[in-house]
Amino acid sequence: MSLPVFLGPVTGVAVGDSVVVGGDEARHAVVVRRTRLGEEVVLADGTGTAATCVVTATSKTSLTASVSSVSVLPAPVPRITVVQAIPKGDRAELAVEVLTEIGVDRIVPWAAARSVGVWRGERAEKSLAKWRSAARESGKQSRRAWLPEVTEMATTADVVELAAQVDLAVVLHEASHEPLSSLPVEAATSILVVVGPEGGISDEELELFGAAHVVRLGTSVLRTSTAGVAAVAALLSRTPRWG
Repeated sequence: MSLPVFLGPVTGVAVGDSVVVGGDEARHAVVVRRTRLGEEVVLADGTGTAATCVVTATSKTSLTASVSSVSVLPAPVPRITVVQAIPKGDRAELAVEVLTEIGVDRIVPWAAARSVGVWRGERAEKSLAKWRSAARESGKQSRRAWLPEVTEMATTADVVELAAQVDLAVVLHEASHEPLSSLPVEAATSILVVVGPEGGISDEELELFGAAHVVRLGTSVLRTSTAGVAAVAALLSRTPRWG
């Protein structure tokens, strides 16, 4: 059975070092997961370092462990960014969870013109916190060495700028005649996928995304919360990350 993964300060640690985890992460490990003395766990920093450790001390607010092995993994290539139009309700967290599981490196909440979900004021802060928590927990569950970045909410102008910074920018649209399978993926080191809202991407937005590849996934129309993971899986299958 796989060892449980928790986040901890393991950047630069060596075998034999002692690591202390505190705060909510320690409470989750000790109180919720009932981690006990002598158990093996994996502590990860979310930026490539994972340390297998043996628990040497616990309390309700801390966990101490001795490092028995360390692995450092490079950042995956190509780097995948998904611009996710803000869905309504709990489908937002679902989208973040599955995008994290599939291996997306950056998730950008997008205030699209037709987004049903709207972030303003205090709600924006709470919603962003939920997205980041969903990514963090899903990343641990899927045993990722690199956790995805969840950025601040982006405007359409922000997304256009992001699209100009990558090797391959992709916009999903059900009316396109260009299939996703036709894209030149193999040489790309950075890919951006734009997923529209429930009401679809507006004509004005499509015009602004003029330099990107506007593609369709197939004959059926996917929900905004699942279209991104389908597209990313199809793209990753043609890269060394899934080779």
